[in-house]
Amino acid sequence: MNANALASTWAPRLLSVLRVVAGLLFLEHGTQKLFGFPVRMGGAATGPALFTLLWFAAILETVGGALLVLGLFTRPVAFLLSGQMAFAYFIAHQPKSPFPALNGGDAAILFCFLFLYLAAAGAGPWSLDARRR
Repeated sequence: MNANALASTWAPRLLSVLRVVAGLLFLEHGTQKLFGFPVRMGGAATGPALFTLLWFAAILETVGGALLVLGLFTRPVAFLLSGQMAFAYFIAHQPKSPFPALNGGDAAILFCFLFLYLAAAGAGPWSLDARRR
């Protein structure tokens, strides 16, 4: 099998794998904020106050992460989550330092651009979006 055939066979499948893994990681961030699971080392297992920015972020991360895992409404969900991560970076991380390695914003930047890519590329063949077509 030549390189082009290999790429055309596996690239769409790996797009689906990337979406599922990113969705699971994002879902975990949401459940940690909402339900205290998984429990942070040395952290309390309490959720944010209702209708605060952190609560809305947790809802977006939980619901959006689950939708990405399923590959359902991937493009609009990924676009929304990309914006959330850009907002989170500039609100929570950038004021601490201009350097992502120092302000803890590495994950927010990576999620932002990963979700922007998913908004453009779609869910891949292993998704509910593909089944709906």
